[in-house]
Amino acid sequence: MNKNQSPHSVTPQVIIDFLKNTIPFKELDIEALNKLSEHCIIDFFPKGAAIFKQGETIVNYLYLIQKGGVKLFMKDEDGNITLKDFRGEGSYIGALPIIQNTRANFNVETIEDTFCFLLEKKAFLELLNSDPKISQFYLRSFSDKLIKTAYSELRHSRITPKGESGFYLFTVKVGDIVKREPETINSTDSIRDAAVKMSEKGFGSLLIRDSRGEVVGIITDKDLRVKVVAKGLSYTEPVSTVMATPVKEISAYETCFNALLQMISTKIHHLAVEKDKKIVGVVTAHDIMVLQGSSPLYIFRETIKQTSIEGLYPLTSKIVGVVRYLIQEGAKAFNIARMITVLNDHILEKLLTLLIDELGAPPQKFCWILMGSEGRKEQTFYTDQDNAIIYEYKDKLAEEYFREFSKKAIGHLVKCGYPLCPGDIMASNPKWCQPFDVWKGYFNKWVCEPLADEIRNATIFFDLRPGYGSLELGRELREYITEITPDSRLFLYQLAIDALETGPPLTFFKNFIVEKDGEHRNHLDIKKRGIVPFVDFARLMSLACGIKETNTLDRLISLEQQGHISKDLLNETMDAYEFQMQLRLVHQLRLIEDGKQPDNYINPSDISDIEKRTLKDAFAVIGRLHGVIRNKFQIRD
Repeated sequence: MNKNQSPHSVTPQVIIDFLKNTIPFKELDIEALNKLSEHCIIDFFPKGAAIFKQGETIVNYLYLIQKGGVKLFMKDEDGNITLKDFRGEGSYIGALPIIQNTRANFNVETIEDTFCFLLEKKAFLELLNSDPKISQFYLRSFSDKLIKTAYSELRHSRITPKGESGFYLFTVKVGDIVKREPETINSTDSIRDAAVKMSEKGFGSLLIRDSRGEVVGIITDKDLRVKVVAKGLSYTEPVSTVMATPVKEISAYETCFNALLQMISTKIHHLAVEKDKKIVGVVTAHDIMVLQGSSPLYIFRETIKQTSIEGLYPLTSKIVGVVRYLIQEGAKAFNIARMITVLNDHILEKLLTLLIDELGAPPQKFCWILMGSEGRKEQTFYTDQDNAIIYEYKDKLAEEYFREFSKKAIGHLVKCGYPLCPGDIMASNPKWCQPFDVWKGYFNKWVCEPLADEIRNATIFFDLRPGYGSLELGRELREYITEITPDSRLFLYQLAIDALETGPPLTFFKNFIVEKDGEHRNHLDIKKRGIVPFVDFARLMSLACGIKETNTLDRLISLEQQGHISKDLLNETMDAYEFQMQLRLVHQLRLIEDGKQPDNYINPSDISDIEKRTLKDAFAVIGRLHGVIRNKFQIRD
């Protein structure tokens, strides 16, 4: 409490009126609010007043900010200040030290004249013990802050900065970089009119409106070069003959990262920006590159312009730099994996396209399918190849073509930096390069005649997604899998037994279970012991519930939306899974930058106390997931 100020009593109704409009106290009934009001006083703190001093102040009250605002910061031994948070009206300070019975964990200073209601420590603790909603609010809040702090430590203390990143993809909204209203032209105006207007206005694109004023297309300077000049098209033709339609849009409230991802995924460089159902501007790839100085678009463009397969070989190594900046700027593992997947998919697409140019067109439709982490879109730096080929029907000519095609493709992928699968689950293995009916037979056998060893080895096939070629073939096989699995009780039971084999890597005393000997002695396999149980749970439950998604987080979200798991379990599971993925990515990045081969073995002694605590909390979720599995499939301990 500020030594220069005296707290004052206040009429109960003033306090009650405030609490009735403040989360989480608004959930309380009038009797509880009346009781709390008896234990509240009010205090005033002028601008610049120090309410708490880190490590010194004994906190005897929960401070509820009625008017004004404060900043929370830490100061290290050298006097360096790290800003942690700003809090304003309706927020609180002091809860954590009260719950943990410690002195103030932050410095708290007012940034303007501030009034606070002070709730006595004893009354606050009694409320936490008696009301689950109140305790859940504060404990959940601390859990979220703990995870954010752990992410921050991963980002700042474990990744050595390399200059100023300027990488604002995750903080800047698309609408923030739109500087002017979009220029438009009527669909009946000529191509010459469009070129003149673009030149006069200095725009690289024009939106095209129909007779009703609706935006129906877009024309860019590239369209003028490729569709008009290169093809000798008359400049008097209406602009509608060369426009791209429909116009791809993005919300002004989306991040620049999502805009960039959409551009790369759809191979476009312009997006119309929508706000309140109105097009307010156009954002380009160049706008984002200027904003943050370095971009995944570089790899995308380098991939597109390659005319030889050999030119693709060095591109995957550049993904490391992109991921480094994503991590430094606070990107979560889910977004990083999405970006890695999109870039890898483009490299694969270009490679296979160039290979077809070399070998000639295939004799029939085919689909290159991706499985395992590739199929789940959860690739990290070190991802084995897990792929296969589906073609339409059995034919000698097709068999010979795809045998040569797959062999060359796998060899080129290795040179691009994608290691061979140790289990030989690749398209170059004749067993995994088969007609559609053979693939249906594989899945039918796995599902209808499940053998423990076969199921264990076949799980990655149930994560398949189409990657290149006739995508309908891949989607049709995905549909078939989704159709046959929900009613296959023996298969699901066997899959459930397999999923329960890997328990939480914690001892009875909550210590980490590590390797006892060998090359990785005293290290924890974060993938096998920590991440895989989450992947197995999401796969098992999705197959049982007829869910088509293959990505682990997408599967979990669908399970919650369909009522198969609770919202609380979804949140806990996503937090736990993503933190482990983040830890894994940072670990692998450090190894790569040290010139070592990336792996999945974490040394617990190398991570901070807060990271250890967060990791233990994440592992504890595995037990709850196993409880859901045992209950659903009626498996006893």
